[in-house]
Amino acid sequence: MTSSWLQLSLRTDPSVLDAVSNFLIERGSPGVLIKKNEVQAYFPHAGDSAVIRRDVQRFLRGIHSVCPEVQAARIQWRILRNRNWNSTWRRFFSPQKVGRALIVAPPWVKLGRLHGRHLITIEPGMAFGTGTHTTTRGCMEFIETVHRALEGEEFTALDVGTGSGILAIALAKLGAARVWALDNDPVALKVARENFHLNAVAGRVFLYRSNLSAVRRSFSVVLANLTAESILNLAAPLAARVGAKGFLVLSGILRPQGEQVLRRFRSNGFRLIQRKDEKEWVTLLLKRR
Repeated sequence: MTSSWLQLSLRTDPSVLDAVSNFLIERGSPGVLIKKNEVQAYFPHAGDSAVIRRDVQRFLRGIHSVCPEVQAARIQWRILRNRNWNSTWRRFFSPQKVGRALIVAPPWVKLGRLHGRHLITIEPGMAFGTGTHTTTRGCMEFIETVHRALEGEEFTALDVGTGSGILAIALAKLGAARVWALDNDPVALKVARENFHLNAVAGRVFLYRSNLSAVRRSFSVVLANLTAESILNLAAPLAARVGAKGFLVLSGILRPQGEQVLRRFRSNGFRLIQRKDEKEWVTLLLKRR
């Protein structure tokens, strides 16, 4: 049982509240309360909260760089002790149907008939990817689109910045023969490894603590659910990892940056297959010409 919790109170422009709250949920908060111009989020407190604080500040700087008209957020952190959250926090997570082929559920939920869907079991925790965020869902929907386009053909995949491993698991569930999953965050690596075993895909998903530059082979499908800045910085190696007639799925892109990312990859030999705009976010499905 968690004996203390880290509470974040963040006051900002109402126009970005949704993006901020989604980020905090994906970053590991089991519950977020949204008020008129404030978000309150809670994190299990394990003594060292420096990483969470750093990630929140980095995300807010990213929003401000894209939307400079948004005033700087006011942030307050405090530790809440001796409150029993164990019986309440799990209600924030329920099974999520994604597309026509997938359903994501936490391990404590017992599902009946899946009606042809593939089950992905994810333990909400300190890594991106519980299936609730727009960018995660967009990537999973495009994985399903690619699966249908390949018409049963065996394929390989690369997941750059795997986080919780949810996208790598989706690739394996939908037929990838081998998936390489990359991340540099030790917390994400630990969570992803546990989720791969939980979903019985560890034999087909290979987890690496390395940079994209260390990868030399090409893949049928490459995914990068990062930020627009990271995607642009990695544009050349991402493009190089996509095989002939291969697919590239990009997300984590705020709307004002969508055209810039698209132009960069068009100049690298890709054409747009499908674009998904939802809330503040853009997800792109590209194919090598």
